[in-house]
Amino acid sequence: MRLSLRFIVPLAIVLGLIAYGVVPLVDSLTFKWFNRDLEIRSKLITNAVHDSIVEALKNPTQTNLQKLFNRIIQDERLYALAYCDIQNKLIYKTLTLPPNIPCEPINQTRTPMSRISEDPRGQVHLTFYPIIDDDDKLLGQLILVHDIAFIQRRSEDTKKYLVSLFLGLAAIISLTTVIVAQLSWLGLVKGLRSILKGEGLIRPSSRHATPELRPFIKDLRTLVRDLETERRVKDENQISWSPKALKEILQGELTGDEILIVSNREPYIHVRNNDQIEVRFPASGLVTALEPIMRACSGTWIAHGSGSADKDVVDKFDHVQVPPDNPSYQLRRVWLTKEEEDGYYYGFANEGLWPLCHIAHVRPIFKSKDWQQYINVNKKFAEAVVEEAKTENPVLLIQDFHFALLPKMIREKLPKATVITFWHIPFPNPEVFSVCPWREELLEGLLGSSIIGFHTRFHCNNFIDTIDRFIESRIDRETSTICHNGHLTAINRYPISIEYPVKWLAQQKSVRECHKIIRSMNNLPPDRLIGIGVDRLDYTKGILERFLAVERLLELDPQWVGKFTFIQIAAPSRSSIDQYQHFEADVKSLCSKINKKYGNENYQPILLKIEHHEPHQVYEYFRGSNLCFVSSLHDGMNLVAKEFVAARDDEQGVLILSQFTGAARELAEAIIVNPYNIDECAAALKLALEMKPEDQRNRIRSMRGLIQEFNVYRWAGKMLIDAARLRQRTRLFGEPSADHKGFF
Repeated sequence: MRLSLRFIVPLAIVLGLIAYGVVPLVDSLTFKWFNRDLEIRSKLITNAVHDSIVEALKNPTQTNLQKLFNRIIQDERLYALAYCDIQNKLIYKTLTLPPNIPCEPINQTRTPMSRISEDPRGQVHLTFYPIIDDDDKLLGQLILVHDIAFIQRRSEDTKKYLVSLFLGLAAIISLTTVIVAQLSWLGLVKGLRSILKGEGLIRPSSRHATPELRPFIKDLRTLVRDLETERRVKDENQISWSPKALKEILQGELTGDEILIVSNREPYIHVRNNDQIEVRFPASGLVTALEPIMRACSGTWIAHGSGSADKDVVDKFDHVQVPPDNPSYQLRRVWLTKEEEDGYYYGFANEGLWPLCHIAHVRPIFKSKDWQQYINVNKKFAEAVVEEAKTENPVLLIQDFHFALLPKMIREKLPKATVITFWHIPFPNPEVFSVCPWREELLEGLLGSSIIGFHTRFHCNNFIDTIDRFIESRIDRETSTICHNGHLTAINRYPISIEYPVKWLAQQKSVRECHKIIRSMNNLPPDRLIGIGVDRLDYTKGILERFLAVERLLELDPQWVGKFTFIQIAAPSRSSIDQYQHFEADVKSLCSKINKKYGNENYQPILLKIEHHEPHQVYEYFRGSNLCFVSSLHDGMNLVAKEFVAARDDEQGVLILSQFTGAARELAEAIIVNPYNIDECAAALKLALEMKPEDQRNRIRSMRGLIQEFNVYRWAGKMLIDAARLRQRTRLFGEPSADHKGFF
């Protein structure tokens, strides 16, 4: 034992000295690395906005430079912006610019300068970039102020992990030394040979490994794996989001863990058309968002098989490989009886929960028989998930209000699973949700999730307030977590988006050709201006209000009669529900009335197309139209708005967007309207029709840049990164509870 202590004490001292010698070096390198990163970020920002600033200085009445500056500093690390002219006079600045940062003489070599400065909130990084016009004339300089407090936080984390690593290694090596000192020479040799051959590390239960070493080898392997995994978890803001990035997250942060998606609607529907089987892509924002994710992840998608030929193409396990042209993941279909579909989908989900969650002034209908079918179908999907899960701890993404009971059911069958539930529609406040007779059961079902996601923080807060009202639980509003029955659930905001670039644009014709095709297809003259609306035929989408706005435009400004046509694509939806049948009749009646009032044999102001359109057809309309009108009365996100913007690679076209959509919080350059204010909507139509090409370009370009960065891969990636962190900490600390502050 004395021999062991003589070895252990010096070893611990040496490792301690190494730790405290390495930490300052790493601290210095970390600061230099982040400082260089900020210089690169500053250069990218300046290059991106340089032309816009030059244009704003030439035409100050056409572009709001202050608005541009305020939008740029939404980046959490970019603290402030300012612009100084060539006489070092401050011309524009954001309100966040510290008063102690003056304009500095412009570098005569026209090269950027950077330095660190002190500010009341701490140190900030300053970068001075010269602004030069197309004639190589020096106009002034742009000042970018970055908050570098995060560098200190990262440095502290680095120190903590390094010290923990060295102390952990010292403890493990010391303990291992004590055990080895007590072993016989023969046992020691066998153990070393086993480790050198890799048998002890790879198969700790192997008969070749020394029994006394196995627990320590297992602990060492776990420690090294967790430290390495924690190191790989990156700041999602630094990732270029793409299918490749998603695969890297799965292979790195999630170490290739199994991914399962559950939704009611399937991504591909097989239907019988005479003797042929056709494949259709459903009109669904949910499918639009999730399908590219599954192509990147190669997991399993579990959904209701509703197509007339769905059973004809599956194997004996109800599987079919999709997409049909390039199979990259597996679709598992779940079969429902007519009674189950009527009660669960058309009844409880769409006559009850759908109008309950949407402020569209339609009374929700709740029936006990529909509730029972809702329970039965959720159980059926839970059984399908268990059958498809190849491991005891898969990552499960449950989609939307059809499966509020499913998280708790999965938790009971697969307690180690990581369950992410995303609620795609708005979540109402407690007063509205209290209307539901089975509100407690729904809320407890959702709290079986590890993470619950919503589009907006407003919906997150509504959910937390509703839990606070009806469920006995511990709520931490600071970390946005809820502890119920010893299980912790995080409530997070994940604004959904679309893939970028959009795959449907690959085979599209030019915008000019789409312009001609759309007019020819609808018997319209080449100079006719076209507005487009694309929706399911649903009372929440504001189609009636949209038509009334067109009528009001023609009434107030008759010059547009014969010059402007609005095309409404309305995919049939839930036609077996009485409310939807009445709504379809109202839409047709109003369209006929307006066409009769302002149309003639050669002109109709509104063309109503109640039929299914494939995505490539919809994008053709997007590219051939002059404006897109999204007038939802209440919506979660509404991806049609983002699809229209993504379709316009010519940087033309105008988006009119309802303020009651989640997209309105992101696409600020759209014309934002209150769809209930018909006069305001008519004025927006007039503004869009008369908007100059350069103004259209500025608006579309900014929105396209946002969609490119905040695409659907980022949406999924952020959820998967949160899931990865949760799984890492669960391995270290076990199942989280309310005592784990900051666990998420």
